[in-house]
Amino acid sequence: MKSGMNIVLIVVDTLRASRLGCYGYEKPTSPAMDRLAAEGIQFARCIAPGIPTTPAHTTIYTGQHPLTHNIVTHGGQVDLDRKTPVLPELLQQAGYTTAAVDNLVTIKPWFARGYEFYIDPSYRHRYRLLVSCEEINARAIPWLRAYAHEKFFLFLHYWDPHTPYTPPEKYCTFYPPDRDPFSPEHTSLAPIRRQPIWGMFNDIWFSRLGPVTDAEYIASLYDAQIRHVDDGIAELLAALDAMGLSENTLVVLTGDHGESLYQHDIYFDHHGLYDDVIHVPLILRCPTVIPAGQRFWPMVQHLDLAPTILEAAGVPVPAGMEGKSLWPVATGKTNTGGWERVICCESTWQSKWAVRTDTAKFILAREPDRHNMPMRELYDLTTDPGETHNLAIERWEEAEDLEAALERWIAEGLARVGRTEDPLRVQGITLGKRWDHWRAARS
Repeated sequence: MKSGMNIVLIVVDTLRASRLGCYGYEKPTSPAMDRLAAEGIQFARCIAPGIPTTPAHTTIYTGQHPLTHNIVTHGGQVDLDRKTPVLPELLQQAGYTTAAVDNLVTIKPWFARGYEFYIDPSYRHRYRLLVSCEEINARAIPWLRAYAHEKFFLFLHYWDPHTPYTPPEKYCTFYPPDRDPFSPEHTSLAPIRRQPIWGMFNDIWFSRLGPVTDAEYIASLYDAQIRHVDDGIAELLAALDAMGLSENTLVVLTGDHGESLYQHDIYFDHHGLYDDVIHVPLILRCPTVIPAGQRFWPMVQHLDLAPTILEAAGVPVPAGMEGKSLWPVATGKTNTGGWERVICCESTWQSKWAVRTDTAKFILAREPDRHNMPMRELYDLTTDPGETHNLAIERWEEAEDLEAALERWIAEGLARVGRTEDPLRVQGITLGKRWDHWRAARS
């Protein structure tokens, strides 16, 4: 007989918190995730300190900030230090049977560390991001049936909300039926044509949709994909119920990053340190130990996940993990905690740092971006949650204070890990180089 708690960690790629019902969205995109939140604890403000996929998942696995683990780009040349403990290995060493249904190992090898079973159904696709929740579940649910008698850790990575948004027709119900997505009156999609991402999107996606002019139509397909993956999550949760596993299984659900639909000149992608991209859902459910119906408002972040899961499993948390365990909050032992500020970074399409507090965000660019945004941005998140009015000049003293605090934090963090140079400057942007090549080809 096994003893101890089972763990299912679900990461939904490109899942923006503000498009879920439990996070205030008015459209019915997420009934299963809403139920999951109601049955456990919902963290209202979970922030991704490193984006996109590679930095985010490395942070989730290591419990370390990207400044510390040094993975700040997607598809970059830096590898994770083999001595850095990762969550699956620690659980495996503690007696868990570990499995992943995922394809991240095709990006970086450390994402397979600690898994006895690594199942990748995406190899069937030329464009591997098109692996569906149905395909993920077709591998995950039989695995659960086979190993339900053992104490297990199962990681599931659903990709459905990632571009290209290609939902099954039955989910395409979020665009107003009386609105014409091809009308020349719409101009919201026009700016994408001056960006290099247009060529790729048009070849593999937009050309199949027809002459769309309304960006809201594309956004409705993103909603449809969330509704699609929500059904996949519902199927998985129903399987746990049917196997009698739900009561003793900790389900953790989050997103690695969100999505900018067309805000800030960023079309259907996940760069830019705005809340559309860095604010992700975080939900925990385990009926035997987590009281239902909780909502926690202080900021938390991805690096809190590994310490939380390890404490739930009764596994010692390595000293090198920088996150704070949320398990005392989840189990109702305390209602305090979280972070007064979260530091975020990206070095993929843009090279930027940000500091987010409860009420403000300051963004600092290491080099000019491709969207012609200022080098310094300050937003009042209380009065301007959409981050549309840059106050960096108007409230220059506050901007300078936040910039000084950010630079100090970076310098102290580098000193702590024995490095001297900002990794964003050292590693540079990766995907953004395509923009430079595209502009050079046109000139």
